[in-house]
Amino acid sequence: MVTYRQSLAFCGLFLMGILQVCAQQVKELAERPKLVVGIMVDQMRWDYLVRYYERYGDGGFRRMMAEGYNCNRLNINYLPAVTAVGHTAVYTGTVPAFSGIISNSMYFDGEWDTPVRDNTVEPVGTKRKDGKASPHRLMCTTMTDELRLATNFRSKVISISTKDRASVLPGGHCANAAYWMDSKSMDFITSSYYMKELPGWLKAFNKQKLGEKYLKEFGRKQGKDGQWEADFWQLLYEEDSYVQSAEKQADYYDQRTGTILKYTPWGNTLLADMTIAAIEGEQLGKNPAGVPDFLAISFSCTDMIGHRVGPNAPWIEDTYLRLDKDIKRILDTLDQQVGRGQYVVFLSADHAGSHNVKFRREHGIPAGTWAPYRIIKELNDKLKAAFGLTEDVIHGVEDHRIFFNNEALARQQNRTTAQPHNRTTVKQQCIDLCIDILQKKENVAYAFEPIKIPAYIPEPIRTMCINGYCPGRSGEIQIVLQQGITEDYDDGYKKDYNGIPVGTNHAVWSPYDTHIPFIVMGKGIRHAWDEKSYTVNDIAPTICSLLQIQQPSACVGKAIEVR
Repeated sequence: MVTYRQSLAFCGLFLMGILQVCAQQVKELAERPKLVVGIMVDQMRWDYLVRYYERYGDGGFRRMMAEGYNCNRLNINYLPAVTAVGHTAVYTGTVPAFSGIISNSMYFDGEWDTPVRDNTVEPVGTKRKDGKASPHRLMCTTMTDELRLATNFRSKVISISTKDRASVLPGGHCANAAYWMDSKSMDFITSSYYMKELPGWLKAFNKQKLGEKYLKEFGRKQGKDGQWEADFWQLLYEEDSYVQSAEKQADYYDQRTGTILKYTPWGNTLLADMTIAAIEGEQLGKNPAGVPDFLAISFSCTDMIGHRVGPNAPWIEDTYLRLDKDIKRILDTLDQQVGRGQYVVFLSADHAGSHNVKFRREHGIPAGTWAPYRIIKELNDKLKAAFGLTEDVIHGVEDHRIFFNNEALARQQNRTTAQPHNRTTVKQQCIDLCIDILQKKENVAYAFEPIKIPAYIPEPIRTMCINGYCPGRSGEIQIVLQQGITEDYDDGYKKDYNGIPVGTNHAVWSPYDTHIPFIVMGKGIRHAWDEKSYTVNDIAPTICSLLQIQQPSACVGKAIEVR
């Protein structure tokens, strides 16, 4: 029989256990990272981590891989795989259908515009229109927004990039600041959406004119138009050491003179300098309220260089070897300023990129190109001939989508040569004819209305098209290219070698465009190599879980168990 004293002892032990569990839970809640740093590398293929592994130093990419949780099979799950959409997907945990950011160039009110251009705001730090940007077209919250909401706006969120969209979209609606580079002055600027004037630390940083310094040091000259030449640079190491790349003299590369810093690795170095200045100037990770801060960084020069030369160039290998050193500088600064083990940093990309078409063909791999803008003239001419139209009704093509000019179509509605008994609108007739023409093109696998996806469209393309379609923003016709076809993004202007474009492009569903890295390391993160399949939408809920905050408003991903 249990005595009264035994019962009391048992109850006491039980209550002590509960108190210990509660204390442990409170302790866990109090041990969030002081700072989260998101590092995005524009156009970074996942295999660059492995391809150049032996050449990286110990403090950059290799440190992240050695200490962090490595997700080796993470892919983009929508179309198109491009910059603005990728940055949005990482930070919102959702797809273009819900975020509203469907491309790098979007069609609004009869005109093309960038997804962050905002003519209602004023430039800050420049007089150029480069400073007129905000997140006003983003339809949902980001994980950076959710951090600000969770801490009653006491957390500090700073976002930095060379490109405006790569800074504005990760920063979300509530960022304290988003900064990007003025392409002419190479100063970092912002817009009145965030502030009236630049902070003192940034004014001091811009006064150093580091961009000009880097170009002068490496023999670049400023032309009469005020632009800096940025031709190819001297490699960091002996040329014959770049065994993972094609020969320097290969004709896969656009080796003509560029215009500005962003076409050199020193654009990344400048961004790393700016990152370190922001960590120190904003005292990130030292929030007096004891809440986490967030720093979003996006290295964009990798994309600019990648478009010119493709993944097989020694200059791409050299770019990543130099970037590795810049990332080490950032991690070393975080160790010193925030404390090793007190922050979380993750690495990912907005998209990847295909091998050069000529390179693939030389090695027996099927490859071809697609020149989209020429198709528009052909389609408009055939629509005029078929239906007696007096003006062009197709406005343009972007990322394998065709956009119709609804105002022009409305004007043509009563001019159609269709029979009176045919109730099909002019627009539908035009769409049907365009699809019929496109499906007969050699390099087109499928062409269809995204609101009427045919049953024969296979997975994963079907789901990727659904995820990428946002009503009112995504156009009337979706084109899916044959496997191995790369869009000629300059539409022939760089066809120096037997009609084949140099460099590379991206946007399609294939793994070479959609397989991206994801490594997270730092406070509470275990080291592991994870070979399970994930999507880009899983990044945001994973980071939100580490921060112990709500997921973004349209998040469709699931948190990865990284602790």
